[in-house]
Amino acid sequence: MYRILFYNKAKNQLEKLPINIKERILNSLERIKIRPYHFIKRKQGTPYYIFRVGSYRLILDIKNNQLIIFVIEVGLRKNIYKR
Repeated sequence: MYRILFYNKAKNQLEKLPINIKERILNSLERIKIRPYHFIKRKQGTPYYIFRVGSYRLILDIKNNQLIIFVIEVGLRKNIYKR
């Protein structure tokens, strides 16, 4: 089973969200701990992955050899792809 770790930027972005959205995102992250590749897809042109939770997107980096999922960014769909 994978562990979930947040970068400081992602943690700050998550803390700014409403409580119900934050809980939904955290519950969804718990679900992908077992088989993350079933729920995510590759972000084009980068080594990262995209995880969809409603209208929010999470940018992830997965380290298979250490079984860690790093959450890099959290944001609305319209804003997350501009970076």
